[in-house]
Parts: sequence; structure tokens; C-alpha cells
Amino acid sequence: MLLVGLGAVSTTTIAGTLAIRKGIAPPIGSLTQMGTVRLGKRSEGRFPTIKEVVPLAELDDLVFGGWDIFDEDCYAAARTAGVLEASLLDQVRPDLEAIRPMPAVFDRQYVKRLDGPNVKKGKNKRDLAEQVVADIREFKRVNDCDRLVMVWCGSTEVFMTPAAAHESVGAFERALDANDPAIPSSMIYAYAAIREGLPYANAAPNLSADVPALLELAARTGSPVAGKDLKTGQTLIKTIIAPGLKARLLGVEGWYSTNILGNRDGEVLDDPESFKTKEESKKSVLDYILQPQVYPELYEKLCHVVRINYYPPRGDNKEGWDNIDLVGWLGYPMQLKINFLCRDSILAAPIVLDSVLFLDLAKRAGMSGIQEWLSFYFKSPMHAPEVYPEHDLFIQLMKLKNTLRFMKGEELITHLGREYYD
Repeated sequence: MLLVGLGAVSTTTIAGTLAIRKGIAPPIGSLTQMGTVRLGKRSEGRFPTIKEVVPLAELDDLVFGGWDIFDEDCYAAARTAGVLEASLLDQVRPDLEAIRPMPAVFDRQYVKRLDGPNVKKGKNKRDLAEQVVADIREFKRVNDCDRLVMVWCGSTEVFMTPAAAHESVGAFERALDANDPAIPSSMIYAYAAIREGLPYANAAPNLSADVPALLELAARTGSPVAGKDLKTGQTLIKTIIAPGLKARLLGVEGWYSTNILGNRDGEVLDDPESFKTKEESKKSVLDYILQPQVYPELYEKLCHVVRINYYPPRGDNKEGWDNIDLVGWLGYPMQLKINFLCRDSILAAPIVLDSVLFLDLAKRAGMSGIQEWLSFYFKSPMHAPEVYPEHDLFIQLMKLKNTLRFMKGEELITHLGREYYD
């Protein structure tokens, strides 16, 4: 498991996986470790765990590494992040201290609120990409790994849109040589991983692997890709609540969302250009779930506002407030208010673990390119250009489990159920 950025999310993932391996804590929140999948008809009573249905890598077989702009080891980084209690970290301290970050590809042009000393230098972006490729190969050799998966867990970069440099592999590689500003740090990592045939996931809302050049490269090298932006706090709640409101055809006039958080992510998002990237990721969810073009009377005039406020005292303990103005029978108004006091990295860590294990499975199953069946985990799911992204959490889960059934040659579940009554 190669993680770009060994901050709060990555250290919580690594320390948590080590703790689970030692039997110190349960893997709550992880579908791969605790989830089940129904096989066959309801009357058959077949509900094996996902681990029993598909050959996922074992937690004991995982080796951890990564890059960061700060050079402290994973134990020190986890203490700095302040997510997990020292009493838990101390039980896995030797393993964490053994994980030191490789120097990172980093440019303040794309993340303006951070800086650090552990940064690669190169004559151009192609040189930096080759250094990442060398890191990948050396990590694989030293740790005697059969396979690798890379996840971008770095900070949110400034808002970017696809450019000419992203149109083809040839154009992308020429842009690397030319130090084109259209190639941010996250794309350099994505290029290196995909060129080496690694599965790659983007846990942030950056423009990263979701450009034609890197999808073309993924088709060549057989790399599965997934992303983007882990679905953790407020957006997780939206993808649970909004499908229910739509299912009952309740109107929504307004949805006001605000957050406070004080971790490194909050500091980065305090920059308007990075916030723009996150805002686009968070705001698209309701449009696709509620489908105002299909239900104009109910959702066409929806006022959707998203705010994120950096508030250092909270650290990783994010708080999200949602005010939802509803319209019911005969146009009568109602309100729904949600206050979610969550722990961002605690929600993110099992998603990182699951993404790694499922992407590794996809690679072994010969499934390259966009893995839309993993949309369940992401705010802005990657998807084919001719279809809209599916954001409904329950449809996403059905897609994921049906993909597992398909892999095993099991009958897909439609929930029609007519066979019991005809």
C-alpha cells in the first residue's frame, strides 16, 4: 500500500490496520472486513462475508510506504495528526516508526498553504515522474512485494480543468518535458503508478487520473483506477438522506451545508482556489441524486450552498451542519436539520483500506480503467463520459455487490422477487 501524503488519513489507515492485525481493535466501517453479500434467493439464506466470496489480500500481507513533504516517521506523524490516542499508537509504535516517508513531489503552486523540507528536486516534471517510478520499483524490491496499489491521500490541489496536455499520452509526456503547469503533483504520481501498471485511487477532489491521457495509459498497462474524493462526513449523509427524500417525492427548496474543521485539510481548504476544487466535488451530489431535469416541480429551484470553515481548535473532529427546507403534500413547508459531529480520518481510513483491497482484486481479475463499481466510496465518482455519475449510496452499494457476484459467476440480484408469487 503506497500512500501519497502520510498525514492524518494515511497514518490513521496504517495504524488502524496494524491494530486490527494485532487484535487490538475491530475493523468497523470496512466493507471488505465486516461486510456480507447475499447470494441467490432470499429463501436460500446464503449471506457469506465478502472475504469468503472473493479472494481479497489478507491484512497480514500488507506492507506500507509512501511520500510526504515532512520527513517524520509514521508514529511521529500520527502523534502530530492527533486523531488516534497515544495509548493505541504506542501498541503499534515499532511498526509505525519503521515507516519513513520518501521525499515527495510537491509544488506550492498547487497547494498554497503548505510547505515542507522533504521534497524532490528535478530538472523537469518528467524527471520527477521518473524518480517516483524508481521509488515504486525500489519499494517493491526491498519489501519483496508481489503487487502494489497507490492511493493519493495528499492535500486538495487548486481547481483545474482538463487542458490540451491531458488529451493523449503523447501530449501528456510532452507536457512533462515542458514543465507544463497543467500537470499538478497528483498527476505526476498518477502517471508513474499507471505507467508501472499499478492500480491507482484518488482520495482527493483534484483533477488527477480522470483525464483522457491517463485513462489511455491505464488501458495500455491494465491499471484499474478509481476516485475521486473520499465520501466521509457531510457528503456521506447527503447521499443517505437525499435518496430517501427523492424516493418519497418530497420537494427540496434549499440545502445549506456548513463545516468546521481544523486539521491540515482544513488549513489547505482555507485557500479559495483549493476550496473551489472541494466545492465542485461536494455540490454536484444533489444535482445527480435529485435529478431536477426529471422532477422540475420538486427540485429545479433548489438553492444549494456549501461552506467550509477552518477552525484550528477542532483538529480532525469535523462538525457538519445541514439545514434542509422541504416541501410536502399540498406545498406545505417542513425542515430537517442535521448536526454530524464526525471524525474525518476515522471515516476515511476504512475507505482507503477497502479501496486498496478491491483495486488489487480488480487488477488480478483483469479489470482495467475506471472502476465505477467502487463509486460507493467517492464524492465525485469516475465514470464513462457518455453516462452521468451515480451518487445514490444504495444504488452504488448494489453496483458494488453485483460486481462481486458477477466475478464469482453468481446470479445478479434484481430484488424483483416475483418468483415467490407467480
